[in-house]
Amino acid sequence: MPNRKVSRRNFLRDSAVAVATGGAAVAASAVPGWANPALAAAQAVGVKPSDLPNLTIKEVKVYNTDMTGIHKLNGGETGEILSVVTEDGVEGNYTTGNRGRTENWLAWAKPVLVGKSVLDLLPTLTSTSGMKSTAGFDGGTVGPPGPRVGGMPPAPGLGMAPANSGANLMGSGLTTRGGGSWPNFYTAAADVCLWDILGKAVNRPIYKLLSGGTTTKTKLMAYASSQHLPTVEDYVPDVLRAVQQNYKGYKIHPGGGQHKDGPPIPSYIGHMEEIRNVRKAVGDEYVLAHDPVQRYNRFEAMQVGRLLDELDYLWFEDPVRSTDTESLIELVRELDLAIHVGEFLTSIADFAEYIKRDALSVVRLIADNVGGISGSMRVGLLADAFGLESTPHNWGNMFDLAVHFQVELALPNAYWFEMPFPAEYADRPYTTYKFRPDADGYIPAPTEPGLGYPLDRDALDKMTLRIDR
Repeated sequence: MPNRKVSRRNFLRDSAVAVATGGAAVAASAVPGWANPALAAAQAVGVKPSDLPNLTIKEVKVYNTDMTGIHKLNGGETGEILSVVTEDGVEGNYTTGNRGRTENWLAWAKPVLVGKSVLDLLPTLTSTSGMKSTAGFDGGTVGPPGPRVGGMPPAPGLGMAPANSGANLMGSGLTTRGGGSWPNFYTAAADVCLWDILGKAVNRPIYKLLSGGTTTKTKLMAYASSQHLPTVEDYVPDVLRAVQQNYKGYKIHPGGGQHKDGPPIPSYIGHMEEIRNVRKAVGDEYVLAHDPVQRYNRFEAMQVGRLLDELDYLWFEDPVRSTDTESLIELVRELDLAIHVGEFLTSIADFAEYIKRDALSVVRLIADNVGGISGSMRVGLLADAFGLESTPHNWGNMFDLAVHFQVELALPNAYWFEMPFPAEYADRPYTTYKFRPDADGYIPAPTEPGLGYPLDRDALDKMTLRIDR
């Protein structure tokens, strides 16, 4: 072997892809793509990692776009499109505000990202096993000084972030293993941008890098995920539209549970009527699910769950508050249908605890909450190690759908594509692609590199109010 100067980059790269055992090395293909992005990208194009293009980050910026007239599926969406650009001009993008306000992202990103290589950043930026998020602890620290939180000033030398975005623990002494922070919307957004760059640099969709290029998935079944509709009577017309548009399933997000006319009734009683009406409208074979987004207490959840079992619904999502683990354990034990939980978990340690205690039967995840694409793969594969399905959360604009789709295509235990319904609510003018099920009810895998859905630069220019640098 030629003598070579040992640098931090080649030491980390080589130690991650080869473990000496009696002079032999573990096959490179045994290392998953999300764990060694440089190797996965190099293998995709048949070169050595050292032969990849220069992926040093030159610039970060934010396109501030006009959201007038655009339906926001997540209330925090600001119209900001993040941009990370390499020395060779490869650009990665994502949006902020999908889950929580990510204020001052640019101030955080400049010292953390600029001048560093994507190949060095990706394995480490969100490399944490997390800590339990009980009582709202989310661990770690973030970079730039930000607004006060709860009337408290920033700690000296440590930036304070908006609530639920990776704020430091204000002197508690608690830190996360690996130095990361879940949730940290700053690092999660950056992780997505870096994967977008890496895919574009080697002309491959991200999911082919995550899986080492061995995936056999070319499409996923789409189900329509309803809005929280105003009245009981609104759901049958809605599900019939979904059937007409070729969706292979429908998930009820219940609203107030009231009739258009008549006296007030308990919401869960109205929801049970919706459940019956929808099943009757579509017949016995159509796939149905119910997601009250943590609205029920234990008694209500059990009553609704027994009806769902009786009517052969496929799953019951977030029936009670995620912190009410005892109720979740009882629901998993007593009901036949799958209990989906995880949207409101923000640490891999929490997911492990819920799996261990049988407080869920399917692992739900949101990329922004668990460390971007890298963290999503860790959580999804944790579920797979226990023989559980994983269902990434597709609810937001086209970027949100694209990110979770890449993860779904790469995970061996993900089977569905959640589509906000009506589908046009996820469309954005800055991309020409529109997520729609095909005639057989599937969403086809993207073929374009990176996130897979290129920006329409002319449209983006027209709706950009300013660019922050």
